[in-house]
Amino acid sequence: MFDTLSDRLAASFKNLRGKGRLSEADIDATAREIRVALLEADVALPVVKEFIEAVKARARGAEVSAALNPAQQVIKIVNDELVNILGGETRRLRYAKTAPTVIMLAGLQGAGKTTLAGKLAKWLAKAGHQPMLVAADLQRPNAVQQLQVVGERAGVVVYAPEPGSGVGDPIKVARDSIDEARRRQHDIVIVDTAGRLGVDAEMMKQAANIRDAVSPDEILFVVDAMIGQDAVTTAQAFMDGVGFDGVVLTKLDGDARGGAALSVAKVTGRQIMFASNGEKLEDFDAFHPDRMASRILGMGDMLTLIEQAEQHFEAEATAKMADKLLRGGKGNEFTLEDFKQQMMQVRKMGSFSKIIKMLPGMGEMKEQIDQIDDKELDRVVAIINGMTPAERDDPKIINGSRRARIAKGSGVEVGEINQLVDRFFEARKVMKQMAGGMGGMKGMQGNPLAGMGGMPGLGGGGKKSRGKAQQTRPAKGKGKRSSGNPAKRAQDEAAEAARADAADNAPINFELPAEFKGLLPPDGK
Repeated sequence: MFDTLSDRLAASFKNLRGKGRLSEADIDATAREIRVALLEADVALPVVKEFIEAVKARARGAEVSAALNPAQQVIKIVNDELVNILGGETRRLRYAKTAPTVIMLAGLQGAGKTTLAGKLAKWLAKAGHQPMLVAADLQRPNAVQQLQVVGERAGVVVYAPEPGSGVGDPIKVARDSIDEARRRQHDIVIVDTAGRLGVDAEMMKQAANIRDAVSPDEILFVVDAMIGQDAVTTAQAFMDGVGFDGVVLTKLDGDARGGAALSVAKVTGRQIMFASNGEKLEDFDAFHPDRMASRILGMGDMLTLIEQAEQHFEAEATAKMADKLLRGGKGNEFTLEDFKQQMMQVRKMGSFSKIIKMLPGMGEMKEQIDQIDDKELDRVVAIINGMTPAERDDPKIINGSRRARIAKGSGVEVGEINQLVDRFFEARKVMKQMAGGMGGMKGMQGNPLAGMGGMPGLGGGGKKSRGKAQQTRPAKGKGKRSSGNPAKRAQDEAAEAARADAADNAPINFELPAEFKGLLPPDGK
């Protein structure tokens, strides 16, 4: 959603790179470009004005003039102000002291309230709660049935005593749901209310009556992130007519300009609490202003990526795989079966292109990332499934006739089998090199991988393994020949050992992209 805004902001920062100091003209030109980028993203004009004034005031201050790299400091200022207009700190749900906690959803028809109710319920259930959905939207045709289907998919209970489609009293349903929740020992009640195609007095009155009947602990305003400036108008109308405590953005995966997300929190004074970025029930999470600002500036979102990996990767299987890579040697080779299991775990995390975009520095590769076909992973899995267990364990035995059989069985060309096998061997080689470097890494204290450099197969830190490697005779015609003079050979071996120690203990230098350095704390850590 924020691709266009990200591109415009990145272009405005390019003109600042390499400058030892910023002139007044530089600050004004950059502010002008940022203003245009925000307006084109459909951010509300009052929000844009306040944002630009704050950036210009800070850019002219001591924090930039005294900085070693003023351009990077300006990027840090823009990042800070983006976090500010997105709500500042992450806002958490307030839970009632005495169960059940009542959450009421409000918003326009078409904003995605019913689907979002199921997403929120599933998210809460994963956190250990016992939510119950309440079908209080009795106006929209089949709204009750839709909530029941969504609830079944989410694996949560739905309270729906009325058929809906114009039949039933939504206020009574909402009031009775509290007693039902207590009786069935549900600690959270999520009330799905009716919406309209536009803001009107009848809708506001019904929403206010439901609010008074259930005394919700949280009223969440659900807004479609794709409706632009109307999101701010609608949010203000709901604030005046019903009131709400937090905002939920839906359809963040759309191709609109995303100004609603950058406007609604600032205009209403209510923070964005959740965001929905896909059609699946799993495409939902708490909204983190700092992480969203990082994405907009093209710096990725590693924290969310790590959290998703922790949710979808099986800890025991991952630990076994890491141990296997570290041990190496015969019987511990990374196999095609392992390769398939890893890909299936990644597939659980969602779209591969979304995962890649969370990595820092991927902003300049949007076009290539958008061309990634998630079905490619499915084809790879199909090819590996077409192999025998022996072929998966030892891909070296896959000769021409075997490749033809696998291609025929998996419905692909032989060339795809060749590409897969070649890529697998390259990937295994890289993984071995990464595992081999673990032993010499500094700062690994407290890490379960620390101290394993001397294990056979790592080639990293143990004298025993190094001595064994030196005793291995190189293949004929390959590698460096040993001297026939015993004294000279001993000298060469000592020099080689010294070089290996130096390589093992060398610090690992990671150079941040220039535009990210300004976001580091003063100590640079």
